[in-house]
Amino acid sequence: MFIQTESTPNPATLKFLPGQSVLDAGTADFPTADAAGNSPLATRIFAVEGVTGVFFGNDFVTVTKNDAVAWEHIKPAILGAIMEHFQSGQPVMMGEAADAGHADHDGPDSDIVEQIKQLLDTRVRPAVAQDGGDITFHGFERGVVYLHMQGACAGCPSSTLTLKMGIENLLRHYIPEVLEVRPVAA
Repeated sequence: MFIQTESTPNPATLKFLPGQSVLDAGTADFPTADAAGNSPLATRIFAVEGVTGVFFGNDFVTVTKNDAVAWEHIKPAILGAIMEHFQSGQPVMMGEAADAGHADHDGPDSDIVEQIKQLLDTRVRPAVAQDGGDITFHGFERGVVYLHMQGACAGCPSSTLTLKMGIENLLRHYIPEVLEVRPVAA
């Protein structure tokens, strides 16, 4: 098994590509070791000293480290943990599958919300996934779209710029009812 790595815009996060499917659908975010209980893979990665976050996409794993440790010191251990997991035959997730990144919305704005979700799925999520992250829709109220950045995008120095200049401009261009995009913490 050959695992490739890619840097992300967030210097504290590295993207690992194991060359096979990680999740069949959706994404899974583990912002702490305690949140990794239902994932044998995330639990193995959190066992590496200095790991502070793990995120799964369709074909990648992003790992966030604390600033006190250098990538050169923990990258080999993370590669080993990922390789051991895939060779063990254990599932990536136990029980309930990953979150597809959608919140249900009924009411007078449901058509607008559907347009927002469609643009996020077709235009935004693929680009954000390239950087080792994901974005989830949390709501639309009085012209404001609430989104949550995950994986490499959470805490990235350029995430505010991505939200304001990229996503907000895209949504405002296609959906006049959108006035602003704001980040939310999960």
